[in-house]
Amino acid sequence: MSEHREDAQAFVVGIDREAVRERREVVRKVQRRGAWVTLAIGAVGILAALVALIAFRGSGLWPFALLLIVAMIPLVLSTVLALRLIAERQRWYAANDVQPIAMRMTPRALELACEGAAYPVVLPWGTVRGFRQEKLFGQYTLELDLAPGVGATTAGVRGLDQPSVRTVVKPNPLLRPTGLFLVKALDQPVHVIDQALQHFSGGTTRVNRSN
Repeated sequence: MSEHREDAQAFVVGIDREAVRERREVVRKVQRRGAWVTLAIGAVGILAALVALIAFRGSGLWPFALLLIVAMIPLVLSTVLALRLIAERQRWYAANDVQPIAMRMTPRALELACEGAAYPVVLPWGTVRGFRQEKLFGQYTLELDLAPGVGATTAGVRGLDQPSVRTVVKPNPLLRPTGLFLVKALDQPVHVIDQALQHFSGGTTRVNRSN
């Protein structure tokens, strides 16, 4: 009986699937462009060091040239890894459709449908501060803002340990953050989502907008 009552009180925010698909393509292009630029910088640095080693042999510059090579190698390797992560994300996109629901609020918790997650993330209201509205890749997104110390093993929390969730909530340092939800893809305006968050959380959770 209580579950039926909770469902009746739930507030659901849906997703505009086409807007999400367009956003994915923009993110893919920007991330790939950045990765290739970084790779080019690393390659040029290594090439310049090798040329210096050959051209100024015996001049005592070899320690500096070797130092430059050592500094550029991690840059090249990290870029290759970033390109692999982008490719893996694209393969997942090709195999999975966009979820129809972004989030669901109930008196008990905030539920989030993250891309690639096998089941929704469940966050009791005491574990989440809300969302930060940030401008990323030229468009506004909502980023999840957890309370300090909250993790996958926190009591009542479910789903934060899923790999696809970790890449969004705590993005890989090799990739620029993309935001959890694209604002223009949500079927509710931000101020309505903010009001719902404050209502269901008792005023402890809200949307914080960037300046």
